[in-house]
Amino acid sequence: MHDVIKDISRWIENGESVVLATVVHTWGSSPRGVGAKMAFTPQGKITGSVSGGCVESQVFESGIETMQTGRPQLLKFGVADETAFEVGLACGGNIEVFVLPLDRDLFHSVEKEINAHQALAMSIVLEGPEPLVGRYLMLSESGSQIGNLEAELGQIARQTALNALAEEKCSKVTIQTSDNQSVTLFTDVIYPPPTLVMVGGVHIAVALARIAKTLDYRTCLIDPRRAFGNQERFPHVDQLIQAWPQEALQQINLTRSTCVTLLTHDPKIDDPAIKFVLESPVFYIGALGSKKTHENRRQRLLTDGISEESLARIHAPIGLDLGAVTPEEIALSVMAQIVAVRRGRSD
Repeated sequence: MHDVIKDISRWIENGESVVLATVVHTWGSSPRGVGAKMAFTPQGKITGSVSGGCVESQVFESGIETMQTGRPQLLKFGVADETAFEVGLACGGNIEVFVLPLDRDLFHSVEKEINAHQALAMSIVLEGPEPLVGRYLMLSESGSQIGNLEAELGQIARQTALNALAEEKCSKVTIQTSDNQSVTLFTDVIYPPPTLVMVGGVHIAVALARIAKTLDYRTCLIDPRRAFGNQERFPHVDQLIQAWPQEALQQINLTRSTCVTLLTHDPKIDDPAIKFVLESPVFYIGALGSKKTHENRRQRLLTDGISEESLARIHAPIGLDLGAVTPEEIALSVMAQIVAVRRGRSD
């Protein structure tokens, strides 16, 4: 969602109507995954993608129809359809795309949670009795809840949303209600943009911040040394904190969408930071230094009571082995490792 949210926000501020299309199911070699989004206006402004270009034209046309009728649509494309070649899915991919006019109040609620760095889950009715299609329940990681699903279906949607947040995974399920109605729910898990925290304003951090911004990461630089951690050196970071790590890290919401890099080589700075972030749910911790440097670091932290299990979370030496030499190449190797870990790949 965060890849389209800025454009949607601008369009809504300009008073434009917006259609939102979401991939809700895939089979085979579909170009985009479940949860991928495309938003557009009747004037032809488009952001995001649901298929990498294969079915966008048909989705756009259906979206305009949906806006005119006010009725959401579940679109199905695949090689078994007679229109497969027309929409470009002859390679074997099959997708389902849910298209609906975007509710402004709902969007502002989603935007608010994302800006507060809170994950959320959205359960929405894809198929069922016509009055129910498009109804939703949104549940934030912070506990806030909005929506227009009530009674039994509202309770089911809430539990589905809770499960999706815990499992960090979108889901599609068909249920039978107590009054024997068949209802299909899609639950979309939406995360705020990931945050990269860099401890140490070294040359690698300068390049790393630039690469991270290209990948839409929010960036934060921590360094108590004003010669290294200053605005002139890091004009492009979102947050700059000139304080010792144990103080600075308390000012940051460390979540499952946060990654932390320790870059100073200085135990007075890196060690306290490591101790702090090991107590958090961040998805990545990387520390600069050779194998010998890291072994010395491990021994210091073990002596201070940190467990082997906790220390195993640290990626050190930091970065993928690309044979990197320059600060820019090292930054690339670090960002590549962060992406690999975030996407569940072995590094």
